[in-house]
Parts: sequence; structure tokens; C-alpha cells
Amino acid sequence: MEKPIYKMRAKVWLYQGMAGWHFVTLPIKQSNKIKELFGGMAGGWGSLPVIVTIGKTSWKTSIFPDKKSSGYLLPLKAEVRRKEEILIGDIIKFLLEIQV
Repeated sequence: MEKPIYKMRAKVWLYQGMAGWHFVTLPIKQSNKIKELFGGMAGGWGSLPVIVTIGKTSWKTSIFPDKKSSGYLLPLKAEVRRKEEILIGDIIKFLLEIQV
């Protein structure tokens, strides 16, 4: 089965906890589709492994369900933010490939 690739846009925000992680919340429409197709294959904390591409940078990570929005959260590594010059509040375009 070919792994689906989703093309998305989302706003970067900062988690207010001590670690200061940067995230984007995946759009609800795509989150619902991902949940429908792959939710039963989720790992710990409901996570799904993905490959993300922003600009020229790709990396492996996981998305996690967000109880507040009913969508998924995508953490953005500091290294990726530096390479792609991403700041809090930026609207970013990215590709997300589910890896289950």
C-alpha cells in the first residue's frame, strides 16, 4: 500500500511549559482523515510515525492527538526551525507522510 502524503498549512505556536516546544496543529479536515484511516494503528499516547518535509528539510517524527482541538500536533525540532527560518506565528506549508 502506498503511503499517503498530505499537503498542509498551519500556524507555528509555542507550548507554554518549561521545555518551550514549538508545534503546529494539523488542520481538522486532514486530522480527521488521518484518524479515520490510521488511528487504529497508533502507538503510545496515540502517536503516529511520520516523515515531514518543510522546504528543503525532511525528518522523521511523530504526530500526537490534541484533546483541545481534536486534531494532531506536530512538534517542530529546533534544527528544522533554524534551517528553514521558522518563527512563532509563521504560517508554514509542509508535506506529511504517514509511516504505519
